[in-house]
Amino acid sequence: MSEEPTPEERRALFRVVRGEPDDVEVAALTAVLAAVAASAGTGTAPAGPASTWTDPAARMRAPIAVGPHAWRTSTWPR
Repeated sequence: MSEEPTPEERRALFRVVRGEPDDVEVAALTAVLAAVAASAGTGTAPAGPASTWTDPAARMRAPIAVGPHAWRTSTWPR
């Protein structure tokens, strides 16, 4: 038979169910949980795919070769 929790227990962030932690251990656990809760809300949305218009690799392509059939190969992927 379980007792009904007190109002303080219902508002508690966490509850020790086994063991006898001292004040330092409870303070360390509280600090870790507060840090995790604070960092969970600051996550940024993942960036979408990068636009090929802004890709710097497009500015570093090889120069167009001159010679026979150069016009045909100028549109081939590199």
